[in-house]
Amino acid sequence: MDDKKTMALISLASIPLIMTLGNSMLIPVLPMIEKALKISPFQSSLIITTFSIVAIVFIPIAGYLSDRIGRKRVIIPSLMITAAGGLVAGLGAIFFVHSYAFILIGRLLQGLGASGAFPVVIPLVGDMFKNEQRVSGALGILETSNTAGKVLSPIIGALFAAIIWYVPFLAVPVLCLISIAMVGSSVHAPKSQEKSQPFQQFLKNLWQVYKENWQWISAVFLIGGIIMFVLFGTLFYLSQLLETNYHLKGVRKGFIIAIPLFALCVASLITGKQIGQNKLLMKWLTSIGMMLIAVAMLLLSFEPTIRLFLWYLFIGGIGIGAVLPCLDAFITEGIEKENRGTMTSLYSSMRYIGVAAGPPIFALVMEASVRWMFFMAAGTAIIAIILAIIAIKPDTNTAS
Repeated sequence: MDDKKTMALISLASIPLIMTLGNSMLIPVLPMIEKALKISPFQSSLIITTFSIVAIVFIPIAGYLSDRIGRKRVIIPSLMITAAGGLVAGLGAIFFVHSYAFILIGRLLQGLGASGAFPVVIPLVGDMFKNEQRVSGALGILETSNTAGKVLSPIIGALFAAIIWYVPFLAVPVLCLISIAMVGSSVHAPKSQEKSQPFQQFLKNLWQVYKENWQWISAVFLIGGIIMFVLFGTLFYLSQLLETNYHLKGVRKGFIIAIPLFALCVASLITGKQIGQNKLLMKWLTSIGMMLIAVAMLLLSFEPTIRLFLWYLFIGGIGIGAVLPCLDAFITEGIEKENRGTMTSLYSSMRYIGVAAGPPIFALVMEASVRWMFFMAAGTAIIAIILAIIAIKPDTNTAS
């Protein structure tokens, strides 16, 4: 790989890092926001949810636009919109006493920007490198950046919030401007040699691919959504628990939240290197990983001590880390290149549905019963196990 492409890849890797930080670093800060704005846990959970709802809708649109007008022409404006969203939320918190509405508007803008950032980076890497092995290596670097963001986000969020609770919002435009400068100066997207499809033909082809492979594609989409639902819902509850029951705040709290995320990242990196193109191994790793998640949720339902809670969540993090690379590989290796970008975008949207649904649903159910909240999470994991065993068939899931 030459120096120019190495710099371009580093610049692109900054995008998933920033997008993950921009969302996940708010999780340890939510209880502080509740106290500052005098809002309920459910209302604070919507700060995460609004970001995800917009991303759900616009990720497929951004993917289609990037095919028609170019990847870089979508990525740069998307980063600008994300920066504007952070600015609206941060300045709203500074200048208005009742700033909750401004924060939600800012988060909506951030979600809109995020929809055209990281999901479009993935096909851009495919455009830059012709060799499949180099593409896989480059995607591995992007995923490493993404997982690093997951581990660092609660710690960095807590550090920023230690200054004052709205600083994490103001950090977003600064980070985005750095990424814009890096991408603008070093990434030169190759021009597409293929004539773009008319929109109606594009939809027709997409529907045909799904109709021919609906069983395993639906399973992968649903499992991806379930994982994000359980992960973000549980992290939301953990943040509330640490502050309310154990009076842990700031950086110490951030480090504790990072423990299960560290397990997720290590498991994800190891799994990604080991699975290769072995789809049978991917199927059973997905099933076993979801079993670990189900067991962890059932154990958490007994409301253990904080040490056992973190151990159980660590086990669940290993399960999630084992499943995610397998789901990514099913989509990228099971769909032909001409439809891969859009199908990957739709898969990303499904994951964002889980991110959006997790915190508010967990917030509502935990008011009635924490035990039933974890029973619900375990039940969704069991559904995912059944889907993985029944619907994912390695000998047939290759789309034409």
